[in-house]
Amino acid sequence: MVLGLLIVAPDASSIQRRSSPTPPASPPATPARRSERPVPFQVGETLTYDVSWSSYLAAGTAVVTVKEKRPSYNSTAYYIVAEARPTPLLSKLYTLYYKLDTLLDSYTLLPQRGSVYSEEGKRHRFKTTRFDRSLQKVFFEYESGTTVKADFAVPPFTQDALSAIYVLRSIPLKAGDHMTMPVTDDGVTYRLGIDVGAAERIKTSLGEVSAWRVRPVLTDDKGQSVGRNLALWISDDARRYPVKIQAEIAVGSFNLLLRDAR
Repeated sequence: MVLGLLIVAPDASSIQRRSSPTPPASPPATPARRSERPVPFQVGETLTYDVSWSSYLAAGTAVVTVKEKRPSYNSTAYYIVAEARPTPLLSKLYTLYYKLDTLLDSYTLLPQRGSVYSEEGKRHRFKTTRFDRSLQKVFFEYESGTTVKADFAVPPFTQDALSAIYVLRSIPLKAGDHMTMPVTDDGVTYRLGIDVGAAERIKTSLGEVSAWRVRPVLTDDKGQSVGRNLALWISDDARRYPVKIQAEIAVGSFNLLLRDAR
């Protein structure tokens, strides 16, 4: 391919040597300094949610914390952890525990690595997802008695489930907005479509909060919808808290409502 002008030098014997000294070479260009992306959260932020499930008005508690910002994978990342536990009453009936985490690069707002650990009765599972941005690949590992490994190509800017929420918090929103982002979860890559509705008043333990109603729609590689009746409300102030989350899945309807923010 011709990239620009084709310059042909004359034969070396026809060049007349000049006595004037050769000017010094220009110094190498200084690489542009990277800047961290502005975000509405900070280290130490802790969001506590009341979780209801189907007919259970109080099924459990979920806590999401920005634990720290640390050197990671030749960059710097926020270490974000989400944990969910049932109420003491439900825990006597069935043992449940979930933990998600992500390392969110503070310069690109792309996840470097994420994991999901779950305890459901006697069944324990651990899944890790590592992103190689230079190769545009994901390395996925699933442990549950045995270990299964897989790697596959992903589109640029692919998020994991937890990082996607924090990235969404960092994007200016207004009613009528529509955006998409690729998300990988459980070793599968989805297309996440996001529609922003009008701001609504949401009642929480912190008082009534004005929040954008965000409707996420997941589709698989065949364009088929995955999940149903998903909704997320993000406060329209500078803190951009996810104040409410609704999701219908095969085992029932889940609701998370913000109880405390620190």
